[in-house]
Amino acid sequence: MNSPKDRLDIINEVLEECILAYPLSSFIISLYKQYQQRGSLSKKQLQGLYGKASGIEQLPPGKLATIEAIIKRMPTRFKSALPETRPLFEKEEETGKMIADILEKYPHHKRVLFLKVKYDNNELFSPADMADLKRFKSLLSQKPK
Repeated sequence: MNSPKDRLDIINEVLEECILAYPLSSFIISLYKQYQQRGSLSKKQLQGLYGKASGIEQLPPGKLATIEAIIKRMPTRFKSALPETRPLFEKEEETGKMIADILEKYPHHKRVLFLKVKYDNNELFSPADMADLKRFKSLLSQKPK
C-alpha cells in the first residue's frame, strides 16, 4: 500500500496556495496547522477552505473539483431535535380521588394526610402505601352512612 507521504495530497497543496494568496488570513493558517497535526479536516472546515480557494484565479480547477468531491463524499451530521419535555412524574387521578374521598369523611386521618402530602409533592407511592390507601377506601365504603 502507498504510505500517506507517497500519495498526492491535494488538500495540502490547496492550503499552501491559499497561504500564498492570503498570507494574513488566520483562518487559513489555523486550517494548515490543524491539517499538519491531525492529517484531516472536518467537512465544515473543507467547505470554508473551498470557499477561500475558489477566489484564487491561479488555482487549477481540478484541485477545486477534488476538494468538492471530498466534501460531497464526507457524511453530513445532523443534530436530532430535542424530545418534548414531559413531567418526570404524572399523578394518577384515581389515587388523588381516593385521598380526597377519605379526607372528606375523615379530615384529620394522619396516614391519609401523610399520603396526601406525598401525592402533592409528586413522590412515588410504595406498594405498601397504595395497599393502605385501598384498604382505607374499602373500609370507608363498607361503613354505613
